[in-house]
Amino acid sequence: MNIRIATTDSEIAACYPVMRALRPHIAEDQFLSRVRSQEKTGYQLAFVEQADGVVAVAGFRVGENLAWGRFLYVDDLVTLPSHRSNGFGASLLSWLRAFAVNEGCVQMHLDSGIQRKEAHRFYEREGMSMASLHFVENIAPNKARQREAPQAERP
Repeated sequence: MNIRIATTDSEIAACYPVMRALRPHIAEDQFLSRVRSQEKTGYQLAFVEQADGVVAVAGFRVGENLAWGRFLYVDDLVTLPSHRSNGFGASLLSWLRAFAVNEGCVQMHLDSGIQRKEAHRFYEREGMSMASLHFVENIAPNKARQREAPQAERP
């Protein structure tokens, strides 16, 4: 199975139909620019291509923090619905593990929506464990909130 990192505009664009299955809120005309913008902070897009085109995609980045040390974070992992249960996702995870080792990472992390039970079973079958809950708050910019927000002190 051939797994590569998308580097050209055409390779990135070819990943969109697959990514749309996971991220339907991203318009096709925004996809390339959003990937290019995220590349500035280390995002990379790996893909599996078959004769009929790209069938699986993984967006990821390498990072380091106090909690985990050096890690690989999987932002996106998706296979076309018509190609699931054919080993593409497992192959991408295996490739990501090897990439992480080569980058000196000690852990691999990803978040998955609580409603994605099938994905959770897949991750557990692949040796991952549920380690935490992820909390989120949408911060909608508005003038009232900005006026009331305290200013952070900086040294």
